[in-house]
Amino acid sequence: MSTPPEDWHAHAIAAEQSGNRPKGLRLLEQGLAEHPDHAQLHNSLGSMAMRNGDAEGAEAAFTRALERDPGNLEFVVNRAIALGRLGLHDEALSLLVRHEAVGSRQTRYWSVRAATARSAAQPAEAAAAYDRCLAIEPRHAKGLHGRARTALDRGEADAVARFDAALAVNSSEADLWLGKAQALDVAGQHTAARDIAQQLVAQAPQWLEGLKFLSQLRLGAGEQDFAGHYREAAKRVPSDPGIPSAHAAVLAGLDYAEEAAEVAAEARKRFSSLPYFALLEAVHAGAAGQHERAEEIFANLDLDTSERAIHEARHRIRLGELDRAETLLDTAIAEEAVMHSAYALLGLVWRLKDDPRATWLHGQEGLVRLLPLRNGDNVLPPAIETLHGLHDTSPLPLGQSLRGGTQTRHILFHRHEEEFARLREAIVATLEDYRAGLPALDETHPLLRHRAVPWSLAGSWSVRMHGGGDYHTSHIHPQGMLSSALYLIVPDEAKSADQRGWLEIGRPPPDLGLDLGPLTTIRPQEGYLALFPSTLYHGTTSFGSGLRMTVAFDVIPVGPELHG
Repeated sequence: MSTPPEDWHAHAIAAEQSGNRPKGLRLLEQGLAEHPDHAQLHNSLGSMAMRNGDAEGAEAAFTRALERDPGNLEFVVNRAIALGRLGLHDEALSLLVRHEAVGSRQTRYWSVRAATARSAAQPAEAAAAYDRCLAIEPRHAKGLHGRARTALDRGEADAVARFDAALAVNSSEADLWLGKAQALDVAGQHTAARDIAQQLVAQAPQWLEGLKFLSQLRLGAGEQDFAGHYREAAKRVPSDPGIPSAHAAVLAGLDYAEEAAEVAAEARKRFSSLPYFALLEAVHAGAAGQHERAEEIFANLDLDTSERAIHEARHRIRLGELDRAETLLDTAIAEEAVMHSAYALLGLVWRLKDDPRATWLHGQEGLVRLLPLRNGDNVLPPAIETLHGLHDTSPLPLGQSLRGGTQTRHILFHRHEEEFARLREAIVATLEDYRAGLPALDETHPLLRHRAVPWSLAGSWSVRMHGGGDYHTSHIHPQGMLSSALYLIVPDEAKSADQRGWLEIGRPPPDLGLDLGPLTTIRPQEGYLALFPSTLYHGTTSFGSGLRMTVAFDVIPVGPELHG
């Protein structure tokens, strides 16, 4: 005689609550062996798998539950959440949209749909879904929080008021206070933003987001010691290794490599069991030109990771040990997370060694192009006008390549203004012109292997530089496949042949100390879009007077092969 499915569920939950979740999972699986078509048991297995951190197993269980009860909203929402944990946000959103009819009166449905849309980089859809959630339950805490964050993402004028509304329901949520401070900063209320940021850091000195935001505010105020509060935070929470790690990153991001190395060295003493800080000291010491110090650390470093391989390869390049660098990089390119960083350095090594693979990687016709923006005469003037207003209240960003000037906050193409939606459409159309001129599909090439799959924009921003020294230091965007620069305003100097304010493609970053010039230079032209592989280092030269305004973004591939 079989055990009823409700009993299997009760026994499994009891086992989990007693601290034995593996037993709970086994009991649910045994129950399903007896009752394979019981949808709720499959759903219970999925929920417990989610609590166990197994999003893949959870998604499979929720799928089976839905196959047996296709109209069950609980199963739909649960599967969407699991898909989100797997990074499949578009698929999750599509699933929720298909079941809108059954979920239209449920706050949980709209809250999950809104959060999913936000994760899927569809902020307008997220805003609309949060509004539907709040129309049903005006004091829904997650709905108010998410809607306020979405307002900040989209640059909506009422973002501060939305954070106030969310705080009226949940005043203990630190991220809401941070969001309000960020919204105040955008609105030009810098003193009020600074007050909140300082209170957050005082109350939660280990909270890295709060520490970083205060650094941004202090940098914007022109303070020399813009990261000094990290030292105080480390004293207050000496057991937290995240604080000195973040401190070093903030310093190194604006070329304070020697200071970053000292922060790492001090942390290395306190956290002697963590080899990461030895690596960090070597990285920043090498960038500061202290090669012997870096060499001693690398020679004794017990850490075998792709991150170590990338950074030691940089060190070997500085020392002229190109074969050793290449060996390290050959192992790193197999890991997707660091592949672009490895190829960027390999490109330099191959050029220095006159290896023909340098031409294969970056020298093929069509990889670097300057194209006229589709419909540029119509979409650029209104975008430029709005961008000037944004730049007037935008800061010099932390941790970016910009040295002088301003960069817009958040993701530009997530904003609500219609002029940016039209600009994005023009860019997407121009990307197809670039794709059409690429060399043939090559499954071994970091860019050309994605020639035939759909592409998507990931990240977007605008930079405005003034003459007198503003420039981009040489850098790469390791998370992208394709990098860009769309020229909106070009200073008169850049229109001449002396290469002031030009884009340099392929010049190594300064810390490598290489006597190697750019592969090519691009003279900026208003209304034209420069596109090139993200494995190419790039930067700009400074110019004497005038304005230089660009919009930039990364391109990534999308397709089923990315989830395999």
